[in-house]
Amino acid sequence: MEWIAVVIVGALIFGLCFLFDKGFTKVFRGKVQHTSGLSVRLNKRLGSAGLIVFVLGLAAAFSGGWLMISAGALLMVVGIGLVVYYMTFGVFYDEDSFVYTSFGKRSYTYRYGDICAQRLYNTSGNIVIELHMSDGRDVQLQAGMIGVYPFLDKAFAAWLEQTGRTRESCDFYDPENSCWFPPVED
Repeated sequence: MEWIAVVIVGALIFGLCFLFDKGFTKVFRGKVQHTSGLSVRLNKRLGSAGLIVFVLGLAAAFSGGWLMISAGALLMVVGIGLVVYYMTFGVFYDEDSFVYTSFGKRSYTYRYGDICAQRLYNTSGNIVIELHMSDGRDVQLQAGMIGVYPFLDKAFAAWLEQTGRTRESCDFYDPENSCWFPPVED
């Protein structure tokens, strides 16, 4: 009899998660670029790590003692933070434009022609590609993100088309060294 209760509770939890995911998608991912199937996402390990940290925090909170409850609550908050950051960050794109979504900020839609310049950073062995936009904002992408290189290749091709430039006139273009757009002039 107990296993039936466990199955029912498990089904309810997975059902609620499914409904939450569908609702989240409808409310926050309603633009055309979101449905194109083309995106740049954080590594899935970040979301998985957040879920594992949350479950460890939950287990610690139920083990008793005020210290374990406090540590468990802290782990649960960190785990939820990692999962929320993983779910909210992304670049979604199509043929003409892309949507940049980040935690705590509203989503911005840009045309590829809005890219003005690029700057590279090397942080602990990871390359960060910072795109400077015409409105003064920056879009920061890490080389380790899923789908970043197909996005940058598409962005460069569409940028050429939207700005009226040719590939031959872009002496800065060197994808082997992570350079797609003009460098930032200091």
